[in-house]
Amino acid sequence: MPRGLTDFGGIWRLEREIEDHLGGGRARMYGTCAFRPDGTGLDVEERGLLHMPDAARPFEAARRYLWREEGRRIDVFFADGGYFHSFAPEEAQPEAGHDCAPDRYDVRYDFSLWPDWHARWRVRGPRKDYLSVTRFSREGA
Repeated sequence: MPRGLTDFGGIWRLEREIEDHLGGGRARMYGTCAFRPDGTGLDVEERGLLHMPDAARPFEAARRYLWREEGRRIDVFFADGGYFHSFAPEEAQPEAGHDCAPDRYDVRYDFSLWPDWHARWRVRGPRKDYLSVTRFSREGA
């Protein structure tokens, strides 16, 4: 299991499956997630091709986060610096949540098969109801 921020450094392959409970579709994303030191922690950038159920072809998708170590926890921020959530990397399956009114985002990380790991997001709100599972494995492994 990871012990801290530095254990995540490097390039990871990512595979994401998003199950839309409202529309009934299933999307998939394949790409990479780069965890790069930025002087304060890690700059985390996901990039890949998103395959939507009704799209003629996949399109490029990307997002960035900032990971910061605070004691024995990792604080996750949006790219603009806004707080997202926090988790304890030493736990096998840490959980966290984020309210983005009117929606609720709940995550459970699973580090039990480290260095492979995954993040399971359950998102609910008046216009959102989906499950997103992202699997991470070391690039080149």
